[in-house]
This record gives sequence, structure tokens and C-alpha cells, in this order.
Amino acid sequence: MSRRIRMAGTLLAASALTMGALTGVASAQGDSGKAAAAKVDNPYSGAKAYVNPDWSAKAAAEPGGSKISNQPTGIWLDRIAAINGTGGAMGLRAHLDEALKQSGGSPMVVQLVVYDLPGRDCSALASNGELGPTEIDKYKTQFIDPIAAILSESKYANSSLRIVTTIEVDSLPNLVTNTGGKPTATPECDTMKANGNYVKGVGYALNKLGSIGNVYNYIDAGHHGWIGWDDNFNPTAQVIKQAATAEGSTVDKVAGIIVNTANYSALKENNFTVNDSVNGTTVRQSKWVDWNRYVDELSYAQAFRQELVNVGFPSNIGALIDTSRNGWGGSARPSGPGAKTDVDTYVNGGRYDRRIHVGNWCNQSGAGLGERPKAAPAAGIDAYVWMKPPGESDGASSQIPNDEGKGFDRMCDPTYTGNPRNNNNMSGALANAPLSGHWFSAQFQELLKNAYPAL
Repeated sequence: MSRRIRMAGTLLAASALTMGALTGVASAQGDSGKAAAAKVDNPYSGAKAYVNPDWSAKAAAEPGGSKISNQPTGIWLDRIAAINGTGGAMGLRAHLDEALKQSGGSPMVVQLVVYDLPGRDCSALASNGELGPTEIDKYKTQFIDPIAAILSESKYANSSLRIVTTIEVDSLPNLVTNTGGKPTATPECDTMKANGNYVKGVGYALNKLGSIGNVYNYIDAGHHGWIGWDDNFNPTAQVIKQAATAEGSTVDKVAGIIVNTANYSALKENNFTVNDSVNGTTVRQSKWVDWNRYVDELSYAQAFRQELVNVGFPSNIGALIDTSRNGWGGSARPSGPGAKTDVDTYVNGGRYDRRIHVGNWCNQSGAGLGERPKAAPAAGIDAYVWMKPPGESDGASSQIPNDEGKGFDRMCDPTYTGNPRNNNNMSGALANAPLSGHWFSAQFQELLKNAYPAL
């Protein structure tokens, strides 16, 4: 059984996150020479978070959407053209200017997803990118350098803004789980491991962006249903360390990790733990858990954060958990543990995550909004975030010609019977989905309906 699973209107006022103490640990200067605000231990503490007007307007236009349209969400820079804005969508400068207005001079977090590596997302097609496997120089000079140049401008670098950058979703974990002759390996991932351009690209991004005084880098670390097994856990920490010390970067340019980005794994499973057993059989032997050491994202994020400290990262690094679509509420949410007939009945009867398989990642049927964005919600966790904007598709459910470099992945097709990365199960995807990143009204409505906590 495969254990190496891929994850993977009117603008309302900026959302205020939970207040917390600020700890100054560093200072920096922007291009004017004027000192920027000292870096803090947790950028989300004591700060509001930026509400993207583009997303807010789409959410508010949906029935019931005004209940969440004032929430902060991630801004996806997923191609070179996105830096200046595409198809009427705001570019980076426009977002930063709007964030300055929303901040009113008070600390404000702006959440960016930096996502355009060469040979991007080598284990899936829906989120393939515009750059070929060898185009590392183009990635550096036409993608990262322009982003860094904008963020370095005095207007932004010496301001109340705290720029959180989510670095290259899904990239580094793929080098561990989907290479080297494993059942889940792909030729594309083998290529990216061999040429080193994921490691080089991430290192370059960390170095360039982390040199800016008010930028906080968070490296994507997959999710528990991908990296939570013994043979993936430490090796992924090691490859993240490798990238964090490549291309002139150091571990000090990493503020933390983000887990469950654009994914669906439950925040906390309350009806069973990995230590439970039924009639003498550990739940780790259930088909759902499949010998994983983690059953939810909170326990995984806390443990993986500590593993990074163990391999040489600073002890104060934090973790973000994307809770935008992992609530799993509604009528299908179990009210208590499953029957102790056997481990499968027990786990399946009690688990909140209602996916067919933990490796299913595309536009999942039955999903709901999760915990609202919140600062410092648990030990080691800097924030719960909505990095994936609710209502934006994971990928098209059928082939759609496009100029965005995005392919058709059968995992987004509701009729697909699966592959080794989801143990050959049905995909669980919603029908009639548009290209990744495009608005998907039916998904948005499902997320509202199944929200937990309920709206």
C-alpha cells in the first residue's frame, strides 16, 4: 500500500487577528536607509491582516458570502504576469498600496504565495507552471528579483506592513516522496531532484526575500497525510534544511513552515488519537491512518516544527496551518467516536475528514471552511490562515486550453479511479471545476454549507 501521498463588491474592513506580545529580534533597512520596524517573533501577533479586494468582492457577491468576505486570504503570485496583475486582477504594488490604506499605520500582515518554480508541481498536472525544468535563471531574474525589488521599495519596506511569504507550495516534499523508483515516483520529480532546481530556487527566494527587513518566509512542508510517515518525516526536514542553506540563504531567513496549504486535512481529530487501539490492534493499522504517526494537522505541524529545530533551525521558528477548507462540518460530521468493532470501523466512524482517501487533494466534495484566521492559536503555531482563498479551484475537472501553463490532472476528474498516490481510490473531486485559481461558485457554496465552526 502506498504511503507516500501527494497532498499533493465593496471591500470590508481588514480583519483583526488575535492580539499577542511582540518580540523584537532584528532590524533592517529599506532602500532609503530609513530603519524599518524591528522584526517580531510572530508577525501575526498584534497585527491586522490584509483583505484582498479582488477575492472579497467575489465572496461578497455569492449568496451568504458576506459572512466571510472580510477575512484575510493569500495572494497567489503563480506566474510572472501576476506580479503586475492579470485579467483585471490587482498586481503586487496595487495590493501593497491597498494594504497601506487598510493598515492606517498599524501593523498589518500581507500574505503572499510565491509559486512559480521551474518544473513546478512535478507530481500533478493541474498546478503545473509556466517555466520549464531548466529555467532556473528565468525564475531568478524574471520572477523572484522583480518581487524582491518591489518589496524593497522604501514605501513598503519601511512601513507598518509585515510581508508573509509562503514559499513554493508542494515543491520540496515532492523530492522526498515522488522520486527514486518509489511507487509514487514520476519522471518529472526525478528530473527536478537530479537538476537541483527546486532546492536552488527555494534557496534563492529565501535569500532574496529574507534579506528584506519586514519579510517573513514560511516554507511549505506538505501535510500529515503526505509527510507523516517515518520514511518521509526526517528526510523532508533535511531537504528543507538543504534548501534553506542554498544560494546564499541561511536558516535565519526562515520564519517558519506552513502546512496543509490548499489542502483538506482536518485540524484536530477529537474522536481518536494515533495512540488508540481496538481489541489490541493499533489504529495505525487502519486503512485510513496506514501506519502514519499523525492523524491531523495540529499534531503534525507542532512535531515537524520541532524536527526542523532538531536539524538546525532556530528554536523560535513558527508554523502556519491553512484552515481554509478543512472544517468538515455539516450533516456528515461525526458527533463522537466510531464503534469499537475493529480499527477501520472505529476510525472511519469518528474521523472528521470525510475524504475517500487522505491523498485526495482536488476540489473535494463535502469539504467546509475551517477555523477562521487567528494569531497564536496553539503552542508553536503562529497562526491559522486562509492561504488558499475559499472558492478558488484546485484544478479543472476536464481539459481546458489556457495560456497559464496549467494542465489537466485526472485527480480533479470525479470519474477518475485513482493512482498510487491515493492508493487507487476515486478522486472525490467536484464536477464542472474551472482551472486552478479560477472562481468556482459551487465549491464556495459547499464550503459555506459545511463550515466548521459553523458560520
